[in-house]
Amino acid sequence: MSDTSLTAAPEFSLPSSSGETVSLSDLAGNPAVLFFYPRDNTPGCTTENLDFTALYGEFQSLNCAVFGVSKDSMASHEKFISKKALAVPLLSDEDGTLCEDFGVWVEKKMYGKTFMGIERATFLIDGDGQIVKAWRKVKVKDHAQEVLDAVRAL
Repeated sequence: MSDTSLTAAPEFSLPSSSGETVSLSDLAGNPAVLFFYPRDNTPGCTTENLDFTALYGEFQSLNCAVFGVSKDSMASHEKFISKKALAVPLLSDEDGTLCEDFGVWVEKKMYGKTFMGIERATFLIDGDGQIVKAWRKVKVKDHAQEVLDAVRAL
């Protein structure tokens, strides 16, 4: 998927750390950000979640929903949120369906080993359910601000 092509976001329905089940259809009418990250309580993922938390009020003022997504369980998400005082709700994609649908479940290499894992990626979805911007292979530094700037530009 290129950064500029409009593609319909895959429908989903996942448990959220907010205690609700969140579906794409629930987000209709306003923009939404889904940021996929590999694992709770790891250094890069913690920094990314803290950066989105720091800007969460600004996203909310733009009527933009923001969700972090990983394959971690709800119990793991709840511990992560509590330990790091995160404001951004986290979605649990334990079976990996949403990761597959967004194409972020990929082959990765680390220390000479090949394995499957979540590519750090972020998707901006407009109020009509179209992906208007995709960031692949995200570098954490300044990323949340870049996403906020893209939401402002909508």
